[in-house]
Amino acid sequence: MKKKYLVTKSNSLITCNYDLSVQEQKIILTLASMVQPDDTEFKEYKFKIKDFMNLLGIKDKNKYKEIPKITKELMKKVFEIKEGKDILQLAWLCSARYKTGEGMVILKFAPDLKPYMLELKGLHTSYKLENILSLKSKYSIRLYEILKSNLFKKHIEIELEELKNMVCAKEKAYSIYNNFKNKVILQAYKELAEKTDISFEFEEIKTGRKVTSIKFYIINNKAMNEIACDKIHSEFITKVFKIMNLHKIEPIEAKKIYDTAKGNFGIIEKCYDYCCEKKVGSIVAYMLKLVKPNEFIEPKENISQSNFTNYEQRNYDFDALERKLLGWDRN
Repeated sequence: MKKKYLVTKSNSLITCNYDLSVQEQKIILTLASMVQPDDTEFKEYKFKIKDFMNLLGIKDKNKYKEIPKITKELMKKVFEIKEGKDILQLAWLCSARYKTGEGMVILKFAPDLKPYMLELKGLHTSYKLENILSLKSKYSIRLYEILKSNLFKKHIEIELEELKNMVCAKEKAYSIYNNFKNKVILQAYKELAEKTDISFEFEEIKTGRKVTSIKFYIINNKAMNEIACDKIHSEFITKVFKIMNLHKIEPIEAKKIYDTAKGNFGIIEKCYDYCCEKKVGSIVAYMLKLVKPNEFIEPKENISQSNFTNYEQRNYDFDALERKLLGWDRN
């Protein structure tokens, strides 16, 4: 198994609801990384038991007997994918063969998974296996895949109950939002930022006083890492990126705006609100122009001049004129 290998899955497979433990997810995703781009059929994928134990985080050699139990349970895990009006029930593996005396296990994907993992032509997502191997929460792995598949959108809003179903947060404790937030969202927030190629900010969308949706702002960590700045500056650049995310700006563009405004985030917010109100087209270029003086001054509108309008306006006493027009002052 190679950490640099790519995991490639259809987006419909990524976003369907399934419940796998951390160990089970790592088995499936490691297998997926061994599928080659030009494969037309699934092959038998071989693992050394020693490597398999390392993958699953099993350090005690006396627990060797636990591995067959893990694969047996995994073969029982059935999940569903919606295909139009149909609901297709699938299993992940069709077989697991243990080579006694050879220290080898051979696994094979169920053939019905072929449309979701082989010869993909529709929407699909690829990422390096190393991104998920060090994640400790099963929810972090699921959120990573869901957000990674939507990276091209820069942001996505998911209803809270749908999100719970997608990551299979079925525990009764998660009916309380703060528990779900702390154990699922914030855990993934920390792990993804530290260990993967993406991170995210999030916004709670409320109906009345109740949180009903989560809006995720997805950030390309690679692009952020290429920006040379200290931790404090990086946090502010992320804020700029977040408020302007609707316009699909890049982190490097957020940094340019931040630098041009000399770190004055208040000015950046004012200029951005103005650009949104005026429906400015090239928002990055216009923002750079507005924040440059570091003091927001609303641009004057350009009014075309003609010989008829090109003269100095007379001064009137408009109150007196109104009184005469209404007949209040007949002198």
